[in-house]
Amino acid sequence: METITLAGGCFWCTEAVFNIVKGVEKVEPGYTGGSVANPTYEQVSSGITGHAEAVEITFDSNLISLEEILEIFFATHDPTAINRQGTDIGTQYRSAIFYKNNFQKTIVEKVIINLNNQKIWDTPIVTSVEPLEIFYFAESYHKDYYKKHPNQAYCQVTIAPKVIKLKQKYLSKLKSI
Repeated sequence: METITLAGGCFWCTEAVFNIVKGVEKVEPGYTGGSVANPTYEQVSSGITGHAEAVEITFDSNLISLEEILEIFFATHDPTAINRQGTDIGTQYRSAIFYKNNFQKTIVEKVIINLNNQKIWDTPIVTSVEPLEIFYFAESYHKDYYKKHPNQAYCQVTIAPKVIKLKQKYLSKLKSI
């Protein structure tokens, strides 16, 4: 099993996407990339901690590669937006990849170069690539938020379209439900 930590805006969105991807064993919402130890959701949401809402993804690299994880990540959020995803604004919603070793860093950088060369977006990817220092698990009520609250307005307006896009573009990479 391998792990990679991704920040693509609200962690509820990123968790909902990766929870249904084949080969992903576990997705944990949390916080990383900031300066405050053991931050709370309220602190991170305020933007004062420097942490990003992120997910730690544990995956079986025999079933899905890091490149495929990254391809899905880039396709299901806006990697060209600085410190925002839709109406979620602030550094806590930045697009970032937190790598655990130089091998991961190399793969991430190659994927970004390849995607930029394909000119999928009108502007270049601004996703930061940072070493993972520490990952703080979010409070338990954030775990499986979309699954628990699918009819909540934010879930319907923000998360559901990402899940629909994932299903349309990557059906063969999804778990049987």
